[in-house]
Amino acid sequence: MSKKINIQSRRQFIKTISAGTAIAATGIAGFPLIARAASPVKVGIVHPVTGWAQYSGSQCRFGAMMALEEINAAGGIKSLGGAMLEAVLGDAQSKAEVGAAEVEKFNEAGVSAIVGAYASNICLATTQAAAKHGIPHVVDVGVNDKIVGRGLENTFRFGPGFGIITKAGADSFLAINKAAGSPTKRVAIVHENTTGFGAGIAGLMTKALQPDGIDVVEVLPHPTPNKDFRNIALKLKEIDPDVVIPSHYYNEGVLFLRTLQRQKVQPKAIYSVLGGASSQYRFVKEFPEAAQYVIDCNHWFDPKNKDALAVRRKTEAAGKHFNYEVFLAYTAMKFTADAIERAGSADRGKITEAMAGSNWSGHIMPYGPTKMENGQNIGARPLVTQVQGDEIVVVSPSEYADTKAVFPRPA
Repeated sequence: MSKKINIQSRRQFIKTISAGTAIAATGIAGFPLIARAASPVKVGIVHPVTGWAQYSGSQCRFGAMMALEEINAAGGIKSLGGAMLEAVLGDAQSKAEVGAAEVEKFNEAGVSAIVGAYASNICLATTQAAAKHGIPHVVDVGVNDKIVGRGLENTFRFGPGFGIITKAGADSFLAINKAAGSPTKRVAIVHENTTGFGAGIAGLMTKALQPDGIDVVEVLPHPTPNKDFRNIALKLKEIDPDVVIPSHYYNEGVLFLRTLQRQKVQPKAIYSVLGGASSQYRFVKEFPEAAQYVIDCNHWFDPKNKDALAVRRKTEAAGKHFNYEVFLAYTAMKFTADAIERAGSADRGKITEAMAGSNWSGHIMPYGPTKMENGQNIGARPLVTQVQGDEIVVVSPSEYADTKAVFPRPA
């Protein structure tokens, strides 16, 4: 009798569980928003993390991923029920054609947007590839103005291009030179010659300096990558300009400035415009003597923004240098997430529309109001910095300046 009751009890228990499972299944079907987690939104992140640009590309990836992780930790995309951002990583291998191929993989993976791709020549290729599939692409660093000048509706750049940076660099240089009693009469320009931005800067700087009677006595291009600057250093020693104006990527920037130091080429000032190493904390730490008093007009964070300083502390705590690659990629990802939030959708077309109409103000850059015109944020601006001691300080414009420029530099 006892065995029979136990069997019946077990049958009743199984029956009850089965009924409960059926009810639960019905509940899931009837209330999908409650029982199912929001689908993640895929974002492609492409940078050259191998090849000649691997250092800068890796810095960019770090910045983009830091922003993505912060967004997810804060609850994801709230307008999509807390959907997480899912990174789909790509390596451009420092080659434009490889970057374009990575975009094709992103399209197959179903990404809703792309952030990247550091170097201008790679950005030209990745944005063109993204346009074929209507994927919104936010450029983090690439400064060539052709990137946003081709009428690609899906391409956006939150930071300034080389035209804006060069104009600001020329204006600030003339102001600093005038304040010092106009000691500069002759300058030489040294620039990279692979992506178009270096040659563009050289042309714009030459035109901007002429009205003040400053003679550009030599323009010296070089390839990227470049392993030897001795010939250029010897040429500079021969022509003896008052100021040298370099423009190139990080590796070339380090090698160029160290070569000048070793060859004892000592102009009154080195005033970079988009100098690859001139406003890089890594360079200052590793080669302080070569870096000392170098001035640079470049991308820079707002030094008076508490959130910018918090991001810098977080970057340094991770063992990274808070260089422009980090905070530009960080900002590009935040801008992308803001657009997805306002679009309330993972649809590429809706995100593109949200980016085009963005007035996002939650960034850490020294920019005016965000306004996109043909994909370019016209509120973006650079700052002028100088290495003084073991720190990089802002010297222009005055509303962001930490101190005055040391110009000319001490003998």
